[in-house]
Amino acid sequence: MSSWRIRFEPVITPVFRAWWRLRRSATLGVRGLACDEAGRVLLVRHTYAEGWHFPGGGVEHGETAVEAAVREMAEEGGVEACEPPVLIGFYANHANFPNDHIALYRFDRWRACAPKADHEIAERGFFALDALPEGVTKGTQRRLAEVFEGARQSDCW
Repeated sequence: MSSWRIRFEPVITPVFRAWWRLRRSATLGVRGLACDEAGRVLLVRHTYAEGWHFPGGGVEHGETAVEAAVREMAEEGGVEACEPPVLIGFYANHANFPNDHIALYRFDRWRACAPKADHEIAERGFFALDALPEGVTKGTQRRLAEVFEGARQSDCW
């Protein structure tokens, strides 16, 4: 490597990385799957988006995906993890935003907690797989089929 490049590397690398992030930025969201003792699945309906979804949201700056999933499940679903959740899959969500991805985690052991009191969640509830509410999103339906019916796992949300 030339001597000029070595001298300017401490400046070049951060500038290049910043440009790369702006040019090819990616977003990461998380969703959580929890069932109650009757085997019903937890779903939420947001005030700002159509349909019923697994609880979840974006991974915040400085937060791991697992930390985000645990936080979102408590805030949106009223589910406090008693052990770390298990990663089910990692999915591309390009229909929502180019280069968007979602990690889905399963919460096997949890206890109820008070959800965050804000106006983000219109409704939440546990639903039997054969009695899901009207308007469950296609991505949520695909994940339910993969987890509970043995459908082939897709790489797209």
